Amino acid sequence: MDERASGRRTGAARSSMADVAARAGVSKGTVSHVLNHPERVAPETRERVERAIRELSFIPHGMARSLAVGTSPAVGLVLSDVANSLFREIARGVETVVDERQAFVLLTNTYTDLAKERRYLAMFESMQTLGTIVAINNDRHFRSLVEHHRGERPLVFVDFHGDGVDRCSVHANNVEGGALAARHLVEIGRRRLAVVAAPRELQPVDERLEGFEDALAGTGASIVARAEVDGVRRSDGWLVGQEWRSRIEAGEIDGIFAMADLVAAGLAQALTAGSSLRIPEDVALIGYDDNQEAWDSPTPLTTVRQPGAAMGEEAATMLFEEAEDPRHRHRAVGMAPSLVVRASTVGA
Repeated sequence: MDERASGRRTGAARSSMADVAARAGVSKGTVSHVLNHPERVAPETRERVERAIRELSFIPHGMARSLAVGTSPAVGLVLSDVANSLFREIARGVETVVDERQAFVLLTNTYTDLAKERRYLAMFESMQTLGTIVAINNDRHFRSLVEHHRGERPLVFVDFHGDGVDRCSVHANNVEGGALAARHLVEIGRRRLAVVAAPRELQPVDERLEGFEDALAGTGASIVARAEVDGVRRSDGWLVGQEWRSRIEAGEIDGIFAMADLVAAGLAQALTAGSSLRIPEDVALIGYDDNQEAWDSPTPLTTVRQPGAAMGEEAATMLFEEAEDPRHRHRAVGMAPSLVVRASTVGA
C-alpha cells in the first residue's frame, strides 16, 4: 500500500508540507498560514488542513529538529474559538511572551468540544512541547482535563481557577466585573434590573452574577427578571429580547446586564427591530468581555472589559517559569476588569 495514500509514514518517508497541502486540497502557503497565522484562514479550510496534519502525522521541520534532542521550542495553545475576540487577545498576549523567548505557538481551536480538547492536550504532550496553555469556556471541561491529564509538561489555565486544582491559572476577577456593571446601572438611575446568564457550566458566569447581586445590596435596585440562555450566541440574546420586549415597554425593566457581549448585541437587536423602544432611554444595556460585538453594535455597548492580552502574557510567563524552575510553585493570579462606558447606557 502506498504510504502517502494511507496516511502512514515510516523512516525517511516523513510527511512534508506539500503532502499536507495535497491531502487538504490547498496550497503550501495556506498550510503555512494555518501553522503560523491560523486567524487568517477560513474555519472550514483550517479544519481540512488540521485534519490532514493529524492524518499524516506531519511535524514542521524546526520542530522535528527539536524533537530529536527531546524537547520542542513550542508552546501549545488550546482555545475554544479564535473567532471570539477575547480568545484572540489571549492568543496575542501568549505570542508576545513566547516570541520574546524565541519559541513559537501551536494554536488549536476546539469549538468547546471536550474530545478535541483532550486530543490536542495529549498531542502537545506527545510532541514534547514546553507546555500547554488552555483557554476554553466550559467549567466542566476544565475539570475533566485536570482529572484526566497525566502529562509531565506544564499546563496553565486561562479564565479558570478552583480549589484543588494543582495547576497555574490566570483569570479576570469576575466578581468585581459583575459589581462594576451593577454599580454603573445604579449610578445612572436604573432600579428595575434584569440579568441574562449564560450556561451554568461557565464558572465566570456564576461569579459575575454573584458580584452583581452583592453590589445591589442597599441601593434600592433589585433584579426583577432573569433568563438563562443555552449558549453565548447573538441568537440567544435575540430570543430573550423578544420575550422581554413587552415588559420593557410597560416600564417593568429599565436596565439589563447580559453576561456576554454576543448575547447583549442580539438582545439589543431584538428590542429595537420594528419597535419604538430606545436604548438607553427606555432600557440601559451592559454586556461583558468587550469583544468586537460591543464596539460594532449599531448601539455601541457599554461592557466590562477583560484584560485578555495581559492574561495571555501572564499565562505564558507562568508556563516558562514552571518549565525552567524545578522549584516552581503553582499559583492563581487574578486580574482586574474595567468598565467601558458607551452609548447603550449613557446615550450618544
